[in-house]
Amino acid sequence: MELVFTFTARLYPWESNPSIRFVDVPIDESEDIREFVPSRRSAGSVPVKVRIGETQWKTSVFGGKNAESFVLPIKKAVRVAENIDIGDSAEVTITVAVD
Repeated sequence: MELVFTFTARLYPWESNPSIRFVDVPIDESEDIREFVPSRRSAGSVPVKVRIGETQWKTSVFGGKNAESFVLPIKKAVRVAENIDIGDSAEVTITVAVD
């Protein structure tokens, strides 16, 4: 089974390394991921498939036990291909495999 979520989110820089960009996974979707994927990898990560525009890739969403929502890194190749950067909003689709 898979969970599929589509949402719009604004890109922002990581405070520790501004060259890395993230979007927040909405709280409701983050809660669903935590409910259906209880066993997560290190740093609270969950592997996902992502699509923004025509670009698809595999990565992980990250969020510790106390984080309200997961964060999704948006790599440079995707930002260039889709012409998005800090402050821009993007429609994001993530797919999470559920055991």
